[in-house]
Amino acid sequence: MIALPAGTRVWVAAGVTDMRKGMDGLAALVQTALSENPFSGHLFVFRGRRGDLVKLVWFDGDGLCLLAKRLERGRFVWPQAQSGTVALSAAQLSMLLEGIDWRRPVKSWRPEIAA
Repeated sequence: MIALPAGTRVWVAAGVTDMRKGMDGLAALVQTALSENPFSGHLFVFRGRRGDLVKLVWFDGDGLCLLAKRLERGRFVWPQAQSGTVALSAAQLSMLLEGIDWRRPVKSWRPEIAA
């Protein structure tokens, strides 16, 4: 995972996106559908209809980056809303990219109180 600079917001575009779009098409979608600036330094995440492919658009200060990930098995967990955006933390983004349900992470360890 690329380390994001402090203060970078992660925006997940709700609904499905045409995955034939490249970085220019997704940047235009950020401007029109999400009403955001694709050159703001924030990270924008899009998912296709099948749910096994995501594309991320991010301006790193030098240029626009397009990152893509396809899961071999399973689907990416996505918000149920049909339009708009959902803000994620960097930890939630990491879980999303691993195919983990970022909405309800389960802790595998519970602290015990000594008696």
